[in-house]
Amino acid sequence: MRVVLVVVTLVAVLLAGCSDASEGKYGEDLFGTTCAHCHGSDLAGGVGPPLGAGSGAASLTDEQIAGVIDVGPGAMPSFASRLTDEQVESLIDYLRERQGS
Repeated sequence: MRVVLVVVTLVAVLLAGCSDASEGKYGEDLFGTTCAHCHGSDLAGGVGPPLGAGSGAASLTDEQIAGVIDVGPGAMPSFASRLTDEQVESLIDYLRERQGS
């Protein structure tokens, strides 16, 4: 019985630590935890392409950017099941602010 209790407690603790890093985050905070490691905190790119002013992303429409976030073309993962529509909108708003548009 003790072993079962220990296993159940261990599983509960492990599952509690598996929360999504993007949960409850928007705008700059969401970008920092979800996008910056590939696109750079300064939007200059890295593993992923640059997203700042003068980049290809700056010339995309908001709908196109939302599509990229949802689909995740190429090596970029899809975020359709991980981000809410409101979170995607907040990312686009953050990008536009940083792009100066």
